Amino acid sequence: MTLNDIMFYLFAGSILTFSVMTVTSRRILRSAVYLLFVLVSTAGLYFMLKYNFLAAVQLTVYAGGIIVLIIFSILLTSHVSEKAVVAPIRQQIFSALAVAAGAVLTIMTIFKFAFVPSAATAIDSNVTNVGRALVSTGRDGFALPFEVISVLLLAAMVGAIVLAKKEKTQNPANSPKS
Repeated sequence: MTLNDIMFYLFAGSILTFSVMTVTSRRILRSAVYLLFVLVSTAGLYFMLKYNFLAAVQLTVYAGGIIVLIIFSILLTSHVSEKAVVAPIRQQIFSALAVAAGAVLTIMTIFKFAFVPSAATAIDSNVTNVGRALVSTGRDGFALPFEVISVLLLAAMVGAIVLAKKEKTQNPANSPKS
């Protein structure tokens, strides 16, 4: 077993462990920290693959910027010390079935796909070609996925702000008695 194999298994184990801890933790601030560990481990995998630019983007944008934004959002809504409510058993069973179905679908798709290298689709990974691919709207372009993700993140942030504001204004303990 080489050093690369050991590092891969450490990063993969870290990603799996902290991913599960992110979604199962009842404290939201701890979940954000666990997510930070997942993102840093993902950057480690990118460094192993010698995708230094992608690893740097992963560290600065996601592990740096997005996690700071999430932590600020948590701190601004003043819900740091609250624990999440445990879901009813019926909802837990449904969630477990949905996760199992998604895992089976993903594994089936991976095994069905023929992973063969093709010289026709390989591009030289210099900064110019990566930049063109990021802003391209053609077959191998990534402009549409980036726009969809940005709209999704914007909708998630607006939804989180609306939920945080509603919860504060509708809390009967804080409302004046009439």
